[in-house]
Amino acid sequence: MRLHVDQRHERVLQLVRERGSLRVAELAEELGMSAVTLRRDVEALAAQGLVERLHGAVVWPSGASQPAPAAAPSAEGLVVGMVVPTTEYYYADVVRGAREAVEAAGARLTIGLSHYLPDEDEAQARRLLSTGADGLLLTPSWERGHPEPGEGMWAAEQETPVVLVERWAPLGHPVAGLDRVRSDHAHGAAEAVAHLAGLGHRSIALAVQESPTAPRLRAGYAAAVAALGLTPVAASPLQDAPSRSETDRFERTLEYLCEGVAGGDVTAAIVHSDADAIVLIPRLQARGVRVPEDLAVIAYDDEVASLADLPLTAVAPDKHAVGAAAAKLLLSRLGVSDEGPAARRHLDILPTLRVRVSCGAAAAGA
Repeated sequence: MRLHVDQRHERVLQLVRERGSLRVAELAEELGMSAVTLRRDVEALAAQGLVERLHGAVVWPSGASQPAPAAAPSAEGLVVGMVVPTTEYYYADVVRGAREAVEAAGARLTIGLSHYLPDEDEAQARRLLSTGADGLLLTPSWERGHPEPGEGMWAAEQETPVVLVERWAPLGHPVAGLDRVRSDHAHGAAEAVAHLAGLGHRSIALAVQESPTAPRLRAGYAAAVAALGLTPVAASPLQDAPSRSETDRFERTLEYLCEGVAGGDVTAAIVHSDADAIVLIPRLQARGVRVPEDLAVIAYDDEVASLADLPLTAVAPDKHAVGAAAAKLLLSRLGVSDEGPAARRHLDILPTLRVRVSCGAAAAGA
């Protein structure tokens, strides 16, 4: 079984402490790892003053019971591999945040694209590792945002450090033990519900397209409706019968919202994504549904919400911050920090609600 970087470091320190000094080639052979990987580990340990490098050998520091003062960590020469479904729309800012953090540390980011194709995540990860990536930022194409039983095991078996980006895993799944950074979409949906409730709405619908984000939006929405004691609203027909095409998705969502408004059952809606909301609102208006007078709308994503004819109130995940935080966490695992985190980390970044016109409570200058 391949050792994680922290385990390798511990084993290197143990052997060097016991024997005083070892040649790098001998140490690599004993640990069953490549000389390139071992040299990188030794450099990280030497930078912290935990070992000394001398003519191709690794030596236990002499004349001091405490480690030597740590040198300033450097990421020069490190390569961070990043596998994402696409670099368009949502992931453009995620990649930008990661790239800026990696380059600011002196390292280099390389990209692999899966295009949501089956098995392409693993293939792209292998390719990046084979071309020199020292660690991986992974956004696997899991339909529900997390692996199903038996899925994604390869991500937990990597020798190099791995950080999941905008993905998570159920407790007990091997991937659940990996570092991860994600937007807290459930919190974002709950914030949207709370804002609408604060405006007096008691019957709030949720219309989401199928995506890895959808399950978390539904969870946050349901939790907020229950916590605030709001009137339950019939679920969108897309929840039980996914759309067959974009046309089908828009038509069924339009009917769902129009029927809810006409029957007095719905006075507000959360729509994912804002691109969908921009398409739906003119169609609602053509059917006599006024926004926000008859139906207050909050969009989710805030990619283009402010550009709509009727500027859309929107929940905005901080995608740039997610990418940057994930990259910094991975760099710390690679030894590029004064104090790398010892324990694995699951970091959730909260989205922001940006109030505009479509919910009926526009903020000045939004």
